[in-house]
Order: sequence, then C-alpha cells, then structure tokens
Amino acid sequence: MNDIKVMNHAADNIRILAASMVEKANSGHPGGAMGGADFINVLFSEFLVFDPENPSWEGRDRFFLDPGHMAPMLYSQLALIGKFTLEDLQQLRQWGSVTPGHPEREIARGIENTSGPLGQGHTFAVGAAIAAKFLKARLGDVMNQTIYTYISDGGVQEEISQGAGRIAGTLGLDNLIMFYDANDIQLSTETKVVTIEDTAKKYEAWGWKVIKIDGNDCEQIRKAINEAKAETERPTLIIGHCVMGKGARKDDGSSYEHNCKTHGAPLGGDAFVNTVKNLGGDPTDPFKIFPDVQKLYADRLAELKNIVAKRYAEKESWSKANPEKAELLKVWFSGKAPKIDWSKVEQKAGAATRGASATILSVLAEQVPNMICASADLSNSDKTDGFLKKTHNLERGDFSGAFFQAGVSELTMACCCIGMSLHGGVIPACGTFFVFSDYMKPAVRMAALMEVPIKFIWTHDAFRVGEDGPTHEPVEQEAQIRLMEKLKNHHGKDSVRVLRPADAEETTVCWRMAMENTSTPTALIFSRQNIEMLPEGNDYNQAEKGAYIVAGSDEDFDVILLASGSEVSTLEAGKKLLNNDGIKVRILSVPSEGLFRSQPKEYQESILPRNAKVFGMTAGLPVTLEGLVGAYGKVWGMESFGFSAPYKVLDEKLGYTGQNVYNQVKELLAEK
Repeated sequence: MNDIKVMNHAADNIRILAASMVEKANSGHPGGAMGGADFINVLFSEFLVFDPENPSWEGRDRFFLDPGHMAPMLYSQLALIGKFTLEDLQQLRQWGSVTPGHPEREIARGIENTSGPLGQGHTFAVGAAIAAKFLKARLGDVMNQTIYTYISDGGVQEEISQGAGRIAGTLGLDNLIMFYDANDIQLSTETKVVTIEDTAKKYEAWGWKVIKIDGNDCEQIRKAINEAKAETERPTLIIGHCVMGKGARKDDGSSYEHNCKTHGAPLGGDAFVNTVKNLGGDPTDPFKIFPDVQKLYADRLAELKNIVAKRYAEKESWSKANPEKAELLKVWFSGKAPKIDWSKVEQKAGAATRGASATILSVLAEQVPNMICASADLSNSDKTDGFLKKTHNLERGDFSGAFFQAGVSELTMACCCIGMSLHGGVIPACGTFFVFSDYMKPAVRMAALMEVPIKFIWTHDAFRVGEDGPTHEPVEQEAQIRLMEKLKNHHGKDSVRVLRPADAEETTVCWRMAMENTSTPTALIFSRQNIEMLPEGNDYNQAEKGAYIVAGSDEDFDVILLASGSEVSTLEAGKKLLNNDGIKVRILSVPSEGLFRSQPKEYQESILPRNAKVFGMTAGLPVTLEGLVGAYGKVWGMESFGFSAPYKVLDEKLGYTGQNVYNQVKELLAEK
C-alpha cells in the first residue's frame, strides 16, 4: 500500500482542485467534494481496476457517482489519472467545456454515468451489478469485475434508494460496494432536521453488509474496501462519516468545516485563500498536481498496465478454451443490434397489441440470449410473461435466468435496467402500465440524456382500461412522452423513439425497429383490448417511416384521417360510412410522429399535403395530434381523466366509434 502521507497529500490535492474549480466558475459545490476526496483517492489509486489505454474494456471495474453536484471531486480525481487536463478543470460549467456542472457519461474520460438527480446514480450501479452477474453466469470469470458506487445523504433520502437497496439485498449482489458519504450536511440544513432513521439498520434489514468508518481516514477506507471485496453473499454499504468542507477555513482563519454554506457555493475571497493555504497549495496558482501525487498516479497507471495485461492473458486463454463464448462476448459488447429471425413471429389476427408483444417477446427470449426483460409486478398483465415463459427469474445465487422481477417500483426498475445497459453486454427491456410511466419519467429523461437503447414497454394504453377508472387510464401520458420525440439529444436525434402500433402485425414491425435502435431509448405503447386488423394487403414495413398510407385508402381523397394505435381501426370503421356517402378517404397510421418528421420533406408532403383537410383521433389529449393535423384540421381526443365503465361503453360514451368519426368529418368538410 502507498505511504499514508502521500495518500493524504493526494486527497488534499483533490480538495484544492475541487475548491478552485468552483471558485473560478463562481458556481458549484465544493464542500462535499472536499469531504469525499479521501475515499475516491483510495479507490482510484489502490483498488479500481481499469485499462488506462482501453477505457471501454468490458472487464473493467465500474464507478458510478450518484451525487452529480460532486462533479468537481470526480473531475479532479480523473485529472490525476490523465483523463482531464488542468485547463479542462478551469472551465467548469462553461460553454463548450468538457466539465459540465454535473458529470455526463463519457467512457473515454472515465465517466460511466450521467448524474445529477439524486438516487438514480447508485441505482444504475445496482443494475450494472445485475448485468455483471448475468454475464458471469453465461461467460464465467472473464466477467468478474466489481461495481463501486458513491452516494450522499440526499441520495439515501430519495425514495428510489429503498427500491435499489431492497433489490440489491434480495439478489445478494456481492459484487456491489457502495460508499455512503455521511457528512450530516445538506444544502439548506443539517440532516438531523429532516431524518432520524438508522441508515445502517435499514440496509442491514435489506440484507446488506454494513461497515462504519471515519470517511476521511485512509487506512479505515482501505480496510473497509478489502472487507467488502471479501464478501461473497451480500452487497456492502460502507458508511463513511466524512467532514463537509474538509480542510476549509473562513476568512478569519477559523474552521469552515461542517457548514451548510460550503455545500452549494464557492468558498469565496479570503476563505478560499485560507483554505488553499491550509491544504498546502498556492492560492495564486492553485491548479497544480503535487509532484508526489503525480508519482503516486504514474506508479498506479504502470501497476494497472501489469494487472490488465494479466487479465488480458487470462481472457486469451479463456477464449481459446471457449471460442463460442468468446464470440458471444465480442458480439454482445459490440453495441450492434442482435440478429433476429422475425419470420418466427406468428401473430394472431385481432389480438391486443400487448398480446402481440408477448408473442414477440417469446421469440426474443429464444433468439437474444443477452436480453433481460423486467416488469414492475405486472408480468402477467403487461404480458412480459411472454418472455418469462421461456426463461426464469434472476434470483440470489442463480443468474442463469433472464427475467428481472422488480416488484412494485417503476422508477427503480427503469434505473436498474438503464444501469444494465450502461454496463454493456445486455439488452434490457422493462414493462408496466402506461399510466405508471409517470413514475418513470426521471429515468426516461436520464436514459435519453445518456442515449441508452433501453426498451420501455407500456401497456393498457388508454381509457379502455375501463372498469379500473381514471387512476389507471392514461390520457396525458402519450402527449408527455411524445414531447421527447421533439426534444433532440446531443447528436441531434430524437431523444426517445416512441412507437404505438395499430394492430398485431404493426406491433411486430415496431418491435423490430426497437431492437434495431441501438442509439436511443425506445418506448413501445400497447393496448389492453383486442384490435381489428388493418385492411388486407397493408404494407406494415412502411411503419419504419413513422407514418404511412394504410392499404385501401382512396386515391383522390377528400379528407385525410390519421391516428396511432387502437384509433386507426376506429378510423377504418368511419371510412366505410363516409365512403357510403361518396366521400373519399385517405387513412394514415402514425406510430411515431418523431420518425415521420425525420423523413424527407417530399415524403411528408406526399402523404400529408399541407392543403388537405385532416381529421385526427387520439385516446389521449388532442395536443398529441395537433402538430400533424394542422391549424385547419380537427382532432377528437380526451379532455378528461376518463371514467369507470366497461371499455365498449366508454367507446360509445366518449365518441370513439365509426359513427362519431363520420359525424366529425362531415362537420369538418362542411366548414369553409
């Protein structure tokens, strides 16, 4: 192990850099970064295994940061291993800088996850630990890495921590080590003002090993990590009692430690000067790495090269002994879409699209061996059991299955599945009722930010949930998620691909698009009730364009009718009545407005001319289709939360019938 004096000097170096970054930016959070410097220094200088020359090596340990406001700590640490320059650190929170206010995923720089919303980061780590166990069960010790994560008081308080703690304990994730920076200070109060719980007992009740230490003591940190790595049955929580603003001094030279003011604001003026001096730095030139610290990390990087070389040699021997598994490892971590024989999917005409999804999932379970499907205690209703019937649950001590039973915890489930994807090597999908996507929105946003190709499966897509009533009837949810189709990610793509298929066969095409989408999240929205098939001869492959003309549409049309999902068949019923009156109709199925708007303008204009009369029908808010229908068109949609009654009664009462389509279109055509 390294000399304690050098280790403490390195931690102080991190503290100086973190405080200086915030001071120069005149914005940020220095206190927590200063308190956590000892742990992250010990982790990176003595324990974390990674390849300095190949940051995406699949066998590396992972470090997931939960409190994104502690970005200065992470950036400073990564600067010590050469991932950031001192000039980069000086551009914290500035336009075009590689050091944004909260860390954003960039594997090449050692950042495994975007973090900021508290609680999600450590839940990603739980998912990554599950993925590592899943892969080890299939590939062996070549996937024998440790997942580390760092959580703060705020992360422990966020409700998602209950789901993450419960799941990690239940599954016995002994490859997960979490450091809890228990500094007793929050942004506006001391923690005792808002919580009196015994965190250690809480995690012990969930089945975790818990170790309590002085979080600023190098030797205690080392001992705790070694003890955690020796654990073979449980995840480990290291409660490190750290000092907020460790080493900070006020403008009068008195202690500035354990003070709320250091949490979320620069130290300022003489306080900054006194702090840097107290930590052994030069306040006139604070962006420096001490010579002994440079040597510490140069030695560690050299040591890592030897460690990694040995691991690569072991991998090479394993590959020769297990060529088929070696090929799987290569393919699974390639990031490419899996090869699937879609001809094996045989849909039942007139099925509910959730049932059609189950048919597809059963095929995927057989053909995609690195796919994990999850459900928030709804597998037999959201029909993810189509996947489950071909495998079995992930369980403590047995990760040979491929179904993740998350329990009633939609946000936790989503973040765990995102963490699986962040780890790499697996393709996660997770299901629940569409109305409960509300619980998942923070995770959907983070998946979009990180461009993670997770598959969200949302069933019971409309008021046709019926007897369950308004609490279970999604109305505004489709409008909400389709906003994400309009929001662009860092690469200019739709941040989330949203697909709501019109019938069983269109469901197959939508699932194919989801599996082929390797660059963004995909949301699949399915019906509870059976849906009549679109007219015979329909070219479902056109769904790849986001919107297309349904077979049987009239050539010289008087009006265009458009919808997604269940409502397309309702438009078809209305078309028959309109045709009887001599009115010619073009029908568009629009499973994805985002995809449609990404098509060439010529195609958009060819199927949806600007001067056309357009009627749209949606089981959601009218705004869902208003962008497609245009200012002179008309949308029939929901403007209430729904009602409790059988869905066929609701269809009649709420106007989702062919007759109402006929009535509304006649009124539209009568307008000047």
